[in-house]
Amino acid sequence: MPQSDVIDYRIVGDDLQAVIITLDPNEQVIAEAGVMLYMTAGIEMQTTMTTDSSKGFFGNLAKAVGRIFSGAGFFITTFTNYGYARADVAFAAPYPGKIIPIDLAKFGGEVLCQRDSFLCAARGTDLSVGFQQRLGAGFFGGEGFILQRLRGDGLAFIHAGGATMTYNLRPGETLRVDTGCVVAFQPSVQFNIQFVGGFKNALFGGEGVFLASLTGPGQVILQTLPFSRLVGRISAALPRPSSSGSLFGDEN
Repeated sequence: MPQSDVIDYRIVGDDLQAVIITLDPNEQVIAEAGVMLYMTAGIEMQTTMTTDSSKGFFGNLAKAVGRIFSGAGFFITTFTNYGYARADVAFAAPYPGKIIPIDLAKFGGEVLCQRDSFLCAARGTDLSVGFQQRLGAGFFGGEGFILQRLRGDGLAFIHAGGATMTYNLRPGETLRVDTGCVVAFQPSVQFNIQFVGGFKNALFGGEGVFLASLTGPGQVILQTLPFSRLVGRISAALPRPSSSGSLFGDEN
């Protein structure tokens, strides 16, 4: 029997998307703090450290601290429909890209995501910290060795930069990817880091010194525009202040 609420949704927009979730009476969705766009009559929100009251205060505190390391917030916001009719609550993407709906039941009940990717999920979904098992992946894995782990059997929504691509890797099949372009993958996928190889490739290739190596079986979701790359391009295009302190230099 499913443990998560069965929710209806629709995704609107193209490059700056939002997901509108329709809740039946007494249904609930959890979300990262600060991503709510709007909610209709009947929806009430509550901010807590966790959605699981069985762990006690210190257990909930430890879990909340773990979420901070995974790039999520200390608090989780819950939105519950306390009305007598169906009601909507909408969540907006934080930067240009795509919102990806993930049916955790079809993912085997668990998925590992990059930091800051979680947007919202049906009640019954557990959000926790996940660690890369390999030391090399930890130090050189682009977005870091600390990941977000989503467990459950309902719908969860994550956000990726730019466009997305999905690969279903066969057992033993390997995909080499820019380290920042990995959004999510099943736990059955082995994640490792490989040196790009070649002196000229490392210094002048422009793709970084290391690549992520993903070996199946399992599903992998990639993004075309990692947030770190977007920030780097914007930062490089900004005018630099002169030594006099003026943004555009001395006008005299």
